[in-house]
This record gives sequence, C-alpha cells and structure tokens, in this order.
Amino acid sequence: MTTREVALAAKKSSRVLAPLDEDRRNAALEAMAVAVESATAQLLAANAEDLVTAEAMSGEEKLSPATISRLKLTEAKLREMVEQIRSVKSLPDPLRRTLDAIEMDAGLELEKVSVPLGVLAVIFEARPDAVTQIAALAVKSGNAVILKPGREVESTAFALVELLREALELQGLPENAMTMVLGRERIAELLTMHDVVDMVIPRGGKSLVEYVQANTRIPVLGHAEGICHIYVDKNFDEEIALRVIDDAKTDYPAACNAVETVLVHRDVAKEFLPKLAERLLEKNVAVRGDAIARVLMADARPVERWNTEYGDLEIAVGVVDSLDAAMEHIHKHGSLHTESIITEDADAAERFLREVDAAGVFHNASTRFADGFRFGFGAEVGVSTSKFHARGPVGLDGLTTYKYVLRGHGQTAGEYRGANAKAFTHVRKG
Repeated sequence: MTTREVALAAKKSSRVLAPLDEDRRNAALEAMAVAVESATAQLLAANAEDLVTAEAMSGEEKLSPATISRLKLTEAKLREMVEQIRSVKSLPDPLRRTLDAIEMDAGLELEKVSVPLGVLAVIFEARPDAVTQIAALAVKSGNAVILKPGREVESTAFALVELLREALELQGLPENAMTMVLGRERIAELLTMHDVVDMVIPRGGKSLVEYVQANTRIPVLGHAEGICHIYVDKNFDEEIALRVIDDAKTDYPAACNAVETVLVHRDVAKEFLPKLAERLLEKNVAVRGDAIARVLMADARPVERWNTEYGDLEIAVGVVDSLDAAMEHIHKHGSLHTESIITEDADAAERFLREVDAAGVFHNASTRFADGFRFGFGAEVGVSTSKFHARGPVGLDGLTTYKYVLRGHGQTAGEYRGANAKAFTHVRKG
C-alpha cells in the first residue's frame, strides 16, 4: 500500500475502535500480551538481526554504545513489555468520561465527554519497547497507530507489529488499527497528511524531533532535548544528594530523564564536590565543570556548552551563589523537561517547585522518575515539553481529546434571543 492508503486504512479502523466498550478493548490488550509472551524466540531472533545492522552502521549513522544497549532485547525486557501491556489494560477507561456537565435550560443538557484523538503517527528510533507501549496505549484509548521505526530496529518492530495485528484480528478488530511503514521517505509523506493523521509523536534524537516540528501542520507531541538539572541547596542531606545524583546519571544515561547538569550552592561546594567526584568516578562518569568545580573535582574537564544532552556517562557540574542563580541557570539552559532540588529547607523546596518552569519539578528525588510507567500511567507514548494539550510523560489522557454532547427536546437558538427571549439557566452538574 502507498503511505496514503495506509493512513486512510488507519483512519477507517480508528472509527471502529472509538465506539468499542472497555471490555472489548481490554480483551484485545490481553490478546496482545499473550502474543508477545508466546513469541520470545521469534522476537529475540529478529532483534539479533537488528543488532547486526546497528553495529555495522558508520559515519553519521553510527550508534553509540548506549543506543545499542537500548536496542537490545532480552527475555527480561520482553517480560517488562508484556507487563506494561497488562498494566495499561488494568487502568481506568479513559473514554466517555464526563469531564463537565451543564444544564443550559430545563431539558437542554450539555456534556463534555472524552474521546480518542483518531490516528497517531509515531516515528521512533532504537526502541523495541516503544512498539508495545504505544500499541497498548493506542488500543486502550481507542486510537489507530501508524509506526515508523528507524532502520536499526526494523526487524524487531516488524515482528512485533505482525504479532499485534494478528492479536487484533483474532479479537474481530481491524488489523489496520496497527500498521507500520518503512523507509525515510515515508516520514515526509506522513507529515503532509494533516487531513488524516491527528497527531505525530517523534521518539528519537533532537534532529528527528526538530525535523518533524518544522515540516508538518499536524500537532506534534514530544520534546527535542532532555537537559535535566539537579540543584543541591546549601541546606541538604549529603547521602540523599549522592544517591539521587548517582541514580539520575547512571541508572540509564541514554534516557531523556537522566540528569545532565548538577548545580551546587557555593556554601557547600568545597566539602561536597570532592565526595561527588569520588562517587561519580566509581561509576565511570566523566565530569565537566566550571572553574570552581574543576578545582574541587579531580580530572574534571571544562564545560563546552551548558545546554548539552550527553546521553552517556558524562555530566556537567557548576557552582552557583543562590537558589535564584540556580533557577536562572535552569531557565536559561534547560529544556523544560525535568528539574530537581536536593534540600532540607522546606521554603527553598517550595519556591523551586513553584517557580521552576518545567514539565516535571521534583524535591529530593531522581529525575529518572519522570516516566509514564513509574507515574502509574501503565506506559507512555513519550514526554512532552509543550504547554498545550499534554505535558510531561504522556499516557492515556494525552491520547484523548473531548467533544461536546448536547441533548435537547426541539429547542432552537432563536428562542433565547430577542425581547421575549428565554433565559439560560447554566446550572453546572456534579
């Protein structure tokens, strides 16, 4: 099929999914979980093909060790993917919820009701688990999805999508609710289809996200960079700071919610930074620092750019004079993703949480918690740094919109105009 034919088939399928009751959608999700669960050998074999392709890439396409690690499937990762599908299944139904209800007049009732977006186009790189996360969230929220994987993950994605399509078909649902296109030229074609595709979700590097944002009229959900900060205030618990920074950098350095910059209050820098340097050195983290940090942290190199997303075992460290200076630095160099403060000062914490502009603001906690699964969303389609529609880790609610449903008994707008007009009551229900 051409790209447009794929998109039109997805649109048609979305109109079948949208009115389904929750039991039908949950049954489809269980069938999807069983399909993935029973195909371990098949999926690991497909993934092995992708790993050969990925490791052979060179030049501008060459993948970092962290990206190849993210690409690699294991039996444990497959179990997590199955768990995420079932986790989404167990979530409350996001559809047909009454978000607002107003009696406009006696017998004229208005409701604001949650509904699916329609067709999602998801472009992703090196993330096999993106397929199952997105597929599960799409089915639960009544949306059709078109997946465009990167070349390095095509074999795994194809095997997964075929399994999920078969599961949908066994449940009597249209297999074209889950489709996939291959080839870079398909991205440009999809981005022109604002009459069919309702949202584009890019999950990949900065260049991919910026390309998508610059080349489509379709709403885009996502973020270009994950430049996350941790600020260590002057009144802090040292063990909490070391543990949180360690986790935020080393737990999964390629993730967009990994910390990239640590800011430390000048009053505690002399005592704390050598200990932080020792902790990071134990985990093979390369440190960059400003002039003060380099004096206090052995082997630290200069910071070239404060707005760098390292995506690896590398981190920038800076010394600031105050909470205000830390927030100013974050607003200048951050990417509106996730920011955290380490402090025992309740007033400082509340100021930070209230005043820092980001999708997520944390106190005494790792930035790695910025994740849909950890937030209890079952999974996520991505993280949004936009201030419209959805923000932060995006789960089911971010894949719905709403419509207004009006029930009357033959009333006309003209009755509420003119000298003898009827009056609206506008009584809010619930």
